[in-house]
Amino acid sequence: MKPEEIRKLDAYFKRTFQNPSLSVKARPRKDDSCELYVGDEFLGIIFKDEDDGDYNFSMAILDVDLD
Repeated sequence: MKPEEIRKLDAYFKRTFQNPSLSVKARPRKDDSCELYVGDEFLGIIFKDEDDGDYNFSMAILDVDLD
């Protein structure tokens, strides 16, 4: 993703969830998506749908994390 898109997504997540610890970062060796973190903890991947311009956030929740 372009740096401008990443900046806009970063601001969106911080504003929407009222959490300045959230950060959107570029993915190494990938330009079709970016990653969302809270502090140093990876939360998920944000993909852009090139057909309609929307963004999709995907987050896996491991069973062991629920205990």
